[in-house]
Amino acid sequence: MSMTLTADAAGVFPIAPTPFNPDGSVDWASTEKLFAFYDEIGSDGTTVLGIMGEAPKLEPEESLRIVKTAVAGMPGKPVIVGVSAPGFAAMRTLARQSMELGAAGVMIAPPPSLRTDDQITGYYAQAVEAIGTDIPFVIQDYPLTLSVVMTPAVIRKIVTDNPSCVMLKHEDWPGLEKISTLRKFQKEGSLRPISILTGNGGLFLDFEMERGADGAMTGYAFPELLIDVVKLQKAGKRDEAHDIFDAHLPLLRYEQQLGAGLAVRKYTLMKRGILASDAQRKPGSAISAQAKTEVDYLLARVAKTDKRAAL
Repeated sequence: MSMTLTADAAGVFPIAPTPFNPDGSVDWASTEKLFAFYDEIGSDGTTVLGIMGEAPKLEPEESLRIVKTAVAGMPGKPVIVGVSAPGFAAMRTLARQSMELGAAGVMIAPPPSLRTDDQITGYYAQAVEAIGTDIPFVIQDYPLTLSVVMTPAVIRKIVTDNPSCVMLKHEDWPGLEKISTLRKFQKEGSLRPISILTGNGGLFLDFEMERGADGAMTGYAFPELLIDVVKLQKAGKRDEAHDIFDAHLPLLRYEQQLGAGLAVRKYTLMKRGILASDAQRKPGSAISAQAKTEVDYLLARVAKTDKRAAL
């Protein structure tokens, strides 16, 4: 039974990296293990084929098999599929096939060429027309990588114009005021309720929850930490949430390095026994032997507070 994504979605949706073997082929055993792990720790859903999932390097049949593996590995939990593509035909095909395989919804990032507010809202109108109004979708707002700046008013217009929009993946930086503004619009009645899950590797999750985010959609190598912070903040345990968050912050920060972050994340997941290899498919990035010793050192420091990091 497949779920449909709604504006009530909340909690933690880890962004799945794609496990590869050293020869560049997809490591399907590790892929199954990864979704079993996400399910086991209490993730609320997962997102596949995102920017950190190396999606552009995958063949279409590999992408679909990843969707299928995620749906099977997280029974009863929503799977969101990144369907961003240069053309709408490819986007439509991936979106419709993913939904047939049991995905709950899709995520659409704006192409980097969009500049004006009208271009942005026009693009989303065309994308929705292409994939169909019956598929729930997530707006990906990630100006750091995509160089497209969406104001709260533009997001409000996309949500208002497209009833199938149910979630914002919020990765603006600085971004706390944007969350507050969107929730203010909601309170005033100028914006219908939508789910807001935050990204940026979890770097501001401590305060994003306090500003009104519903949870996190990001790929930090210890998604359990994200789950802890979300749960503790929702329970009103502010200091406890910040304490555990602060313990992880040095490793979170190390994973934030653009261009090296995915290599750090995969190395950590490999050390945790979840991925068999930290390989990326070419063109990929690697981290040096010295960088790995730095990650090991940071893990040992996190482990003083959080035993899950004792590897």
